Amino acid sequence: MNEQYIDALKALAEPHRLRLFWLLIHVDQCITVAEAMDVTGDTQYNASRNLKILYKAGLLTQERSGKWVYYKLAEQADAHWSALVDSVRALPAEDFADVASRCKIRLAMRVNDECVVGANSEDWLKQVE
Repeated sequence: MNEQYIDALKALAEPHRLRLFWLLIHVDQCITVAEAMDVTGDTQYNASRNLKILYKAGLLTQERSGKWVYYKLAEQADAHWSALVDSVRALPAEDFADVASRCKIRLAMRVNDECVVGANSEDWLKQVE
């Protein structure tokens, strides 16, 4: 049996990682650790760890740009991977409404589609007060 299938299912079994994966499916954009921290309220350690676990499970790709590492949904050609993504995509949006709203606000803070604001910045805190 392919260990990557098991790793992907294990990764998505954790609520914080499931929420991040759901967001990446629905916002159809990449996200940095700083952005993930603000959106989910996780610490830097937890946000980074959760994104790395999703990456190692083959669910995300990563790309470095300057000081930021951007994570995005991996292209899935195989039917079983597509079915897994479709399954998460079909989860009720109302269960993720808070983080989806926060994510839209956070991604709107980008300049030229690049993250320019670190986590927990004054600009972010003003946006969500």
